Amino acid sequence: ISGGEGGTGASPYSSIKYAGNYWEIGLAETQKILMENDLRDKVIIKTDGAIRTGKDIVIAALFGAEEFGFGTAAMVALGCIMCRSCHTNKCPTGIATQDSEHRKKFKGKVEEVMAYFRAVAQEVREILSEMGVKSLDEIIGRRDLLEIKIFEEYPGSKRIKLREFLIEDYPKDKPLKCLVKRNDNPRRSELAKRLEKEIIPYIEKGEKVFKEYSIRNVDRSIPTRLNYYIAVKYKDKGLPEDTINLTFVGTAGQSFGAFNHKGMTLTLIGEANDYVGKGMYGGKIIIKPVGIEDSQNHVIMGNTCLYGATGGELYAAGKAGERFAIRNSGAIAVIEGAGLHCCEYMTGGIVVVLGNVGFNFGAGMTGGYAYVLNLDGKLENRVNYSYVTLRELLIEAEVRELKELITKHYTYTQSLWAKHILNNFETYLNKFFKIIPLEQYHKHVLEIKEAGGEG
Repeated sequence: ISGGEGGTGASPYSSIKYAGNYWEIGLAETQKILMENDLRDKVIIKTDGAIRTGKDIVIAALFGAEEFGFGTAAMVALGCIMCRSCHTNKCPTGIATQDSEHRKKFKGKVEEVMAYFRAVAQEVREILSEMGVKSLDEIIGRRDLLEIKIFEEYPGSKRIKLREFLIEDYPKDKPLKCLVKRNDNPRRSELAKRLEKEIIPYIEKGEKVFKEYSIRNVDRSIPTRLNYYIAVKYKDKGLPEDTINLTFVGTAGQSFGAFNHKGMTLTLIGEANDYVGKGMYGGKIIIKPVGIEDSQNHVIMGNTCLYGATGGELYAAGKAGERFAIRNSGAIAVIEGAGLHCCEYMTGGIVVVLGNVGFNFGAGMTGGYAYVLNLDGKLENRVNYSYVTLRELLIEAEVRELKELITKHYTYTQSLWAKHILNNFETYLNKFFKIIPLEQYHKHVLEIKEAGGEG
């Protein structure tokens, strides 16, 4: 339950202050509905939104919260000055930035965050002592310990209806908190187990391997554990390119190829759900459909793919969902269409879209760039001009780079749409636009001048 008072520094000030409602209201309603439906003992309730003090935690617990999220307050402990420039890549304290010069200014220490949370915990302990209870667990959902306080100096406070938040209106003799330690399916994916058994020996020896497996949508985060073993043994260096080659046939569950490492090449023949390649660091992810010739008209993977990627390559013969490449800071990707908010908060990398995109392209984008095919002639209306600008390809290096990436895309996916574009490249070239962040505009102008471009 996220309250309306919280928010990232990338949000407009008016949204932080005036959008949404209080978490107290959300907690009270959630607690009541869960109790009425005999579900409260099976659910853990977490709340966040401008939680800063021990008193905030105690009040949230009385309303039914069992977990508490801290955002801005913890950032302030690290040195955040709340200048509200998180989305600009120019954080003056070096916290919310990928810029190497700004990151040098970061002075935060783990001990400072530890000290803050110890102080919060101490305040919680003191309040609980005043209440006569031994632990926070004892007061979860105890609305009988709350009372309405009227401020006589503010007559209007008498008209605020708070009675519904108190215990009288809630089901009696029902659990007030979660009593189940875990309610998820404890069975691990059989595919994940098989991958560990068969592939880890090759990772240990650094030997090249080619394997093929069937995959279903219940197989999530495949093959994240293998990437973990690569990271543990080989650190940032990873394995040589195309050392581990895994082909999957079917429908991949969420987070296919998450945290992909160098040396890991994944090929999916089928389609994937959300979060493909999230946190990707290296290697390649290739997705191609089965028996579909017009791949540019079909969605092949879900939302929020390539989220937070820092490296690697992704080639998908089909459309991506919404928020593709959000917070990408180094990966290269070629897809054939995208939904809303493509390249949002992107700080690095290259994205090629061989088709139409949704509205709000490039919102919060401060680095990297994109090549987008303006098929329907409406791209100019779908770009967020507060952060990016677009132009035609003006120098030979850009044209060469675009063609090379489309050629790679065809080589890996055998996309007939990519082949068609390559066969008619001169025709489609004038429909491609390069989208660059406004922060990088002068850098691109300099590149054009150095290449002899005009205008």
